[in-house]
Amino acid sequence: MKNIKLHKPTVDELWFREKCMSDPNTMAYNAGYDVSFEGYHKDTGCIDFPQDKWQEWANTKLNNSNFFYAYILDIETNQFVGYVNFNKDPKTKRATMGIVIKSEFHGQGYMRPAMMKVIEMAKEKGVEFLTDTVPENREKALKVFYDLGFKKTGKFTSKKFDQEEVVAEIEKEI
Repeated sequence: MKNIKLHKPTVDELWFREKCMSDPNTMAYNAGYDVSFEGYHKDTGCIDFPQDKWQEWANTKLNNSNFFYAYILDIETNQFVGYVNFNKDPKTKRATMGIVIKSEFHGQGYMRPAMMKVIEMAKEKGVEFLTDTVPENREKALKVFYDLGFKKTGKFTSKKFDQEEVVAEIEKEI
């Protein structure tokens, strides 16, 4: 298993978030949806994150006690390989999570240890249920979630490039 740690980035380190969010290969999972927020590119899934927005983002996200965001740092290579986050609802103690692995690190065993660290961190922050939504055609990702104790709680259909896509709603009690 990969030797990783979660690293809370400084504002100056947000270059890595920008690099991930501007890479069509990394953001391919996010492409094709009809969403309307500033900076989203439907064709690639990329999201604009210019340097002049870094400080504002850090102020609202990194300093929010209900939002957790960290880079996945490979301890052996000292490289950032992706990022994780969760957003806790303080009333329900549920948190919606996300994980992104930079495209050149896909398939190299980073997701499982990063997920294990996120589960630990969520528990420390008082989260009782960790949730996510994952398209059912992302079988490898779903396998990691299920192997770590997530259960399917429902499903819905979405449209990706105007094609129907079945999305699993998953949850883990922690």
